[in-house]
Amino acid sequence: MKRRTLKISLVQQSYSDKLNANRARLENAIAQACAQANKPQLIVLSELHNGLYFCQHENDDAFARAETVPGPTSQWLCAQAEQHRVVIVGSVFEHMSNGDYYNTALVADSDGSLAGSYHKTHIPYDPGYYEQYYFKSSEDGFHPIETSIGKLGVLICFDQWFPEAARSMALAGAELLIYPTAIGYDLGNDKAQQIRDREAWITVQRGHALANCIPLASCNRVGLEAAPDKTKSSGINFWGSSFICGAQGEILAQASDDKTEIISATLDLSRTAELRKIWTFLRDRKPEMYTR
Repeated sequence: MKRRTLKISLVQQSYSDKLNANRARLENAIAQACAQANKPQLIVLSELHNGLYFCQHENDDAFARAETVPGPTSQWLCAQAEQHRVVIVGSVFEHMSNGDYYNTALVADSDGSLAGSYHKTHIPYDPGYYEQYYFKSSEDGFHPIETSIGKLGVLICFDQWFPEAARSMALAGAELLIYPTAIGYDLGNDKAQQIRDREAWITVQRGHALANCIPLASCNRVGLEAAPDKTKSSGINFWGSSFICGAQGEILAQASDDKTEIISATLDLSRTAELRKIWTFLRDRKPEMYTR
């Protein structure tokens, strides 16, 4: 039987508050990834890659960063996708015509069209992550985005901690879980706690892959971003550690916690059907019991 494979690259990047400089660095990274002998069919960028992670504090001025979809960021992503003939998953702070604001993932298909988008569902409100001040929680549900390379289960960052989101995407037919991400070390914690936090983040996502028998890609930003408001946060050292894992949670590629880099892997999508014959997690569910 012919195997169905998918070549994927993640761009782990640090950011400044200069949009054009960030885009130039991402364009270079996308070109570099596509110049590999094993050229990717899919490239994933991190969450809110247009600039610094502004959610470290609450500031009305940050709403000026928001834009419509279609808009400048979606057009830029689609142009990059068409130029390199690759599917790209990106991110934007979206302003809807009805006045709502969302943390939005965008999927540009390899022909330059916008294949779809996803509005972040689970929105944190914690020290350094004041996202509920900026973003509305999606009520759209979990629907894979159809692309030329398959059905992508695109979620965003804090969604990572909720098995219900991953399972819902799997039940809807997603062939791969993808998480653009912005998460890092709390500078107020000691080293041991920081390590536990990072390992928990990796472990829970590997569990989603295993529990649903589908591969997973998580692309985080990296580097220290000082707090805009010292009274709210001491800053965040984004821990990178972007990774790609297979359908049993096995790590196929992983980045460092302190460097900008590109990681790549080839996924065997045929394994999902094979594994689900043995690991019957979806078949043996008891949804009638879960509301009790």
